[in-house]
Amino acid sequence: MAFEEDTEIELPDGFEATVFADNLGFARHVVVRDNGTVYMALRRQKDGKGIVILKDNDNDGIADIVEYFGDIQGTGIDIHDGYLYFATDTEVVRFKLESDNLIPNLEMEVVIQGFNAQRQHAAKPFTFDDAGNIYVTVGAPANACQVDMRTPGSVGMDPCPLLEEGGGIWRFDASKLGQDFKTDGYLYSTGIRNAMALDWNHEADSLYFSTHGRDQLSQLWPDYFDDVYSSEFPSEEFHIASDGSNHGWPYTYWDHQNNKRLRGPEYGGDGKMLSTNKAFRDPIAGLPGHWAPNDLIFYNGENFPQKYKGGAFLGFHGSWNRAPLPQGGYKIVFFPFDGSERSGDWEVFADGFAGKPPLSSPRDANFRPMGLAEGPHGALYITDSLKGRVWRVTYKAQ
Repeated sequence: MAFEEDTEIELPDGFEATVFADNLGFARHVVVRDNGTVYMALRRQKDGKGIVILKDNDNDGIADIVEYFGDIQGTGIDIHDGYLYFATDTEVVRFKLESDNLIPNLEMEVVIQGFNAQRQHAAKPFTFDDAGNIYVTVGAPANACQVDMRTPGSVGMDPCPLLEEGGGIWRFDASKLGQDFKTDGYLYSTGIRNAMALDWNHEADSLYFSTHGRDQLSQLWPDYFDDVYSSEFPSEEFHIASDGSNHGWPYTYWDHQNNKRLRGPEYGGDGKMLSTNKAFRDPIAGLPGHWAPNDLIFYNGENFPQKYKGGAFLGFHGSWNRAPLPQGGYKIVFFPFDGSERSGDWEVFADGFAGKPPLSSPRDANFRPMGLAEGPHGALYITDSLKGRVWRVTYKAQ
């Protein structure tokens, strides 16, 4: 398989990345089976298929086999209880994995249906706990729940009706077929604009997620915000969720520089007014705005040094909404954890995807990191949504 010259990404000392596969299509999330087979979702079909299968048979860090299957497209993909689960924008389906066959049984079973078709934040990433439940993001089809969407000076609806069927994470039975979103879904956590990145931390037995913050503070409320402020805020928030937790959208946003929750301008805020609602949970970390967190995994492998064990890798896709500042994100960051608690500040783990800075538009990026997965021997897989590249990151002791 031929690759382009720009194969290098920046990693800590001792780590190396190989280009596992390339030019696969518009890649989204990814999962690796215990036997090393990689399954990757596509947001647009390639040759009429929306799931990619990759296998490295000679253990040289490069996929020898590339297959496509499934007349579907979407973002969420994972393996649970012998099935490959996949999420389109309106359904969660599954395919039975059979022995060591690369392609699953092609009889598709519908697990959850009835999600609303929507133009904004339609993807349905998901994760599983250890008690037989699946947790599905249902993004809010809006920026800030304004009466007139994305209109300067339009106030926010209070209460926000979009939170009834969006802006949260819903829980379902992972094994029950034919469930309907509106009748069978249980709203687990709310006040979440669009949690593209979520994972169940099995060591902590808890759900964690990172959400995309709202856009256009200066464009919609120029009396309170300038363009530079609007480029850096609101923060991208990294949270622990629990049954009934509320994370503050659309009424508030987070200021990562001052560790404060501020009232949104649609609800009377001016960029300085603190939120007084104690029901809104603070994040465990805030990061610069418009980095676009798109996947999260907790690392449990043996290949990486001990400091990474139990920690979280969070991937940032980059966003359209950072002008006039240069683009940000386009990297994988790492958070150390001690059990359920974050035990240190985040640090950049993998960088250099976008190319040489400064970058003024996502269209100018070389690559945009998207999906994360851990392989059976502790390798980290990273997907790119622009060209369909997959990197395999491993550690070699110094």
